[in-house]
Amino acid sequence: MASKAPIVDIHTHIYPPTYLSLLRSRTKVPYLLDLPDNQPPRLIILPSDDDPSLLPSSRGRPIDTSYSSIDAKLAFMKAHGITTSVISLANPWLDFLSAEEGPKWATRVNDELENICQINKGKLFAFATLPLSASPSLVVAEVQRLRSLPHIRGIILGTTGLGSGLDDHALNPIWEALQENKMIIFLHPHYGLPSSVFGPRASEYGHVLPLSLGFPMETTIAFTRMFLSNVFDRFPQLKLLIAHAGGTVPFLSGRVDSCVQHERHFPKNKDGGKGPKRNLREVLRSNIWLDAVVYSPVGVKAAVEVVGEERVLFGTDHPFFPPLEEGVEEWASVRTNVDAVQTALGEGSEGTAMVLGRNAVDVLGPDVR
Repeated sequence: MASKAPIVDIHTHIYPPTYLSLLRSRTKVPYLLDLPDNQPPRLIILPSDDDPSLLPSSRGRPIDTSYSSIDAKLAFMKAHGITTSVISLANPWLDFLSAEEGPKWATRVNDELENICQINKGKLFAFATLPLSASPSLVVAEVQRLRSLPHIRGIILGTTGLGSGLDDHALNPIWEALQENKMIIFLHPHYGLPSSVFGPRASEYGHVLPLSLGFPMETTIAFTRMFLSNVFDRFPQLKLLIAHAGGTVPFLSGRVDSCVQHERHFPKNKDGGKGPKRNLREVLRSNIWLDAVVYSPVGVKAAVEVVGEERVLFGTDHPFFPPLEEGVEEWASVRTNVDAVQTALGEGSEGTAMVLGRNAVDVLGPDVR
């Protein structure tokens, strides 16, 4: 993956020590389950992970130092020719905390991310996390505080918002603050779909159904709710980066637009019209970026088709999807994503260089290279 052009990874996670200490202090989902005999601890972040019928060593997923070690992150970057990474706290962020605890932990985690980036200046930047269990005014206060942290280039956001989803009007002051401060929102799934849709045998398939299907549908629904509730009409400069190539947005955007055009029951907006003022295609081309974590040339081409070549950004989803074999340096998940971009846009092409790094530099700042 060596290249003179920058390779910027905008989808790469970490559980910093501060956050792991929080998970270790808990006994309910999410929590960290320590095991005897020097076995790796188990990360329990989904209700399905906390199955009492399973042995503790089979619950959730094992986590090694790659989930929290910056040295491991930098070694991964070097092995894959990645110039710069924009790290973010992995799900479930701080959504589970009380209104009183959220702001305190947001400050701790975001300051730790800034310190990590400062120590590794030029190699790491970050998307911050917000205390969404707190009142909107306290969330806005944290957005404003983030302006003083030079390595923070946006925020990562789950799909529930303040608890009622991303079409909740209570989010308006937060959208306004993010727009005013020109902070991009990295929309990322966690909650998936109700387990009942996967059937009684779902546990036999591990995480395949919730990760491959539940996550993309969760993201698609969350973004579509934002669009239908006129978020992008009220905040026309809001910037949204959607994980996993937008879920199923590229494939379903035309269907969503058609349904909007034929819907009779939208409430009137203040201009006398009904439904969103701008069509979905216009919003996708002006407010939305997609990552390229899609593992398929077809997926990359679909992303480029709906938002434009200049709005698709490379990512790895590190430290998730590691090799199952011991001692393997190159991750198949990363190679698959790189190959997908190169196959879709042409190896050595301008489009490939844009997606692998230059687009991230354009949207996040010239020092992200």
